[in-house]
Amino acid sequence: MDTRYIPLARRHARGAGRPVVIAVIAVIALLAVAAWFLIIKPHQDLVMADAGGHPSTPVSTVTRSAPPPANVAAMDVNQLLAEARTAMNEQRYLAPTGNNAFEFYLRVLEKDPGNKVASDALRETFPFAATSAEQSINSRDFNEAQRQIDLLAKADPTNFTLTILRSKLDAQRKTLDKQQQLAADQEKAQQLAVQKAAADKAAADKLAADQQKAELTAAQEKAQQTRAAPSAGQQASTIQGAGNTTAAASAAGSNAGGQTTSAVLLKAVGARYPTAAMRARQQGWVVVEFTVDPDGGTSDVKVVDAQPRRVFDRAAMDAVERYKFTPAMKDGVAVSSTKQQRIEFKL
Repeated sequence: MDTRYIPLARRHARGAGRPVVIAVIAVIALLAVAAWFLIIKPHQDLVMADAGGHPSTPVSTVTRSAPPPANVAAMDVNQLLAEARTAMNEQRYLAPTGNNAFEFYLRVLEKDPGNKVASDALRETFPFAATSAEQSINSRDFNEAQRQIDLLAKADPTNFTLTILRSKLDAQRKTLDKQQQLAADQEKAQQLAVQKAAADKAAADKLAADQQKAELTAAQEKAQQTRAAPSAGQQASTIQGAGNTTAAASAAGSNAGGQTTSAVLLKAVGARYPTAAMRARQQGWVVVEFTVDPDGGTSDVKVVDAQPRRVFDRAAMDAVERYKFTPAMKDGVAVSSTKQQRIEFKL
């Protein structure tokens, strides 16, 4: 056999095969294009129509009145698909209960487990429905959000989006619980502060009443001593002689007609606890010096000592300015007098 022609024959065979390969590739390309236009694209258009649009279409926030629940049990597959398509167009993915696209599609799959339109629509619209569930979480409608998550789980139980939604729902619930607990604690603290302020006011009123009673008792005892002194003088003047008796009686009459007493507190006003000090849980005291006027009022009120300074000064001065006294008496005449008062501020 002459081997000189073998390479030439092989080159000729390869050259003859190239048109065949090109023709095969062209046929495959034509088949792919035909399949796209005749099978794949119509199917996608149908799915998109069922889904209410392209996946890039954002979820509308337009508020619509919720339609009443549909009689799902009485519908056949075609009716369910039609209702689902309407719900998708109106963006009723998961709500309202009993009349939303996911429930219609899930019912279709119960009747026809292999229904590709329903399964594809659920898969394609899952992101939109998940966004709707997330909006329910953000609006803190936790019961509705839980229902929608459970509905999503029926469509695709292994989807990782469900884990994210459940985590967000749990976090929002914990945040709301903390906020409610904080509000309850603040309300309780305010109630305790009010009760404490009322108790302190009652204690201050009682202390003022006791002080007033003690001062009044002291004034009465002093008045009795003043009235008893002229009587003793009068008896001594009687022993010394008639001339001295007249002078002693005159002096006794002068002393008995005019008493000398100190100012006595009639009405004490509880000091208002400053709001800033109450919030900061501050306590302290203030020593106030003031003048009791002949009419029983107070004037020239000033702080002589305080701890801490300039925290409770104004509240203490305001309270003292509203005090009422029985004015000091000198020889039966009301006169001005100076007093000091220590006011405590405690929580």
